[in-house]
Amino acid sequence: MSISIGEARRIALAAQGFGRSRPEYPSVRHLRGIAERLNLFQIDSVNVLTRAHYLPAFSRLGSYDRALLEGDAWGPKRQRRMFEYWAHEASLLPLDLHPLLRWRMARAERGEIGYQALRRFAVERRAEADAVLERITAEGPLAAADFENGSSRSGWWEWSHVKHALEWLFWSGQITTATRRGSFARLYDLTERVIPSAVLALPTPSVEAAQRALIERSARALGIAAASDLRDYFRLKPVEADHAIADLAEDGVLVPVRVEGWSQKAWMHRDATMPRRVRSAALLAPFDPLIWERARTERLFGFHYRIEIYVPQDRRTHGYYVLPFLMDEALVGRVDLKADRQAGVLLAHRITLEPRAPADTLPRLQVELDRMAAWLGLDAVRIGAVVHRG
Repeated sequence: MSISIGEARRIALAAQGFGRSRPEYPSVRHLRGIAERLNLFQIDSVNVLTRAHYLPAFSRLGSYDRALLEGDAWGPKRQRRMFEYWAHEASLLPLDLHPLLRWRMARAERGEIGYQALRRFAVERRAEADAVLERITAEGPLAAADFENGSSRSGWWEWSHVKHALEWLFWSGQITTATRRGSFARLYDLTERVIPSAVLALPTPSVEAAQRALIERSARALGIAAASDLRDYFRLKPVEADHAIADLAEDGVLVPVRVEGWSQKAWMHRDATMPRRVRSAALLAPFDPLIWERARTERLFGFHYRIEIYVPQDRRTHGYYVLPFLMDEALVGRVDLKADRQAGVLLAHRITLEPRAPADTLPRLQVELDRMAAWLGLDAVRIGAVVHRG
């Protein structure tokens, strides 16, 4: 089966929830529908605009109440619908993914995955991790900073070692995020005190079954993808994913297709839809799953995108915190944004339009900027330079 690049874009956009009319009053039901569709919201600490995990739902729903996401992510145990774990990167995930990631937690607990400083806490530094765990057990939710005064009592570790111990306990599933402090610092607590008992009681699938389920979810969320894209969604290695891709293909869940201009074989989920057209307008977070795999973004949209936060200012091409602008079926521009909360202004330092951006790009972008400013509680939008590429 062969499809055009335009058809591939429409499949991908529909799978990601674009092209649907936005609800007038987005509810928690709408939010949970997006979380189920995407499987996760990637967490990032940069707050120059708003934290990244809030943005994918805004791109698809419009002005929803961020407190709805906070309640599902960090609310009381009986209310909780999401948990934090390493999935794509640090992520908020619907609770039904917990059983599918227990194999990763078990491997971390055995010291088989993770960077070397973390692996040591599974073996030779296990007593130190146990001491940290005991303190959380006794005292309740604690942030890394709460250990700063108490760490010297043990005589075992320096301050950085406490953070490594906490990260290993988190990666191995023994603790999780109870809530976040105002500075966005994690408060860790025992997993059984945070995640509902009914979720923890769900059966743990075999490693192979869990990996197959993760790949199937990746395929459903992406619509159409190369094998490398399917692996990337939950950061699976080839040995963890390729057997699942083969099994799903054999069962007809994944359909092999050839996409115009792609050198790689592509896989389409059997339930993927191909609308005749997609009408959309959205500013996309740098960590939105539509674009987070940069090679796929280039293959699908012909759009070269790199986040330049860590690039020295004089070497940046488009700006510091740049959001691509999706209009209908194309990425037509990028906007360097900052929320100036003190002045009550959304600053668009620089707007860069792609060579083939339609004539109505700026008016439609203005609508989205106004929408974002209102959502963030800002009074106005201020636009700096507008640059036309090519």
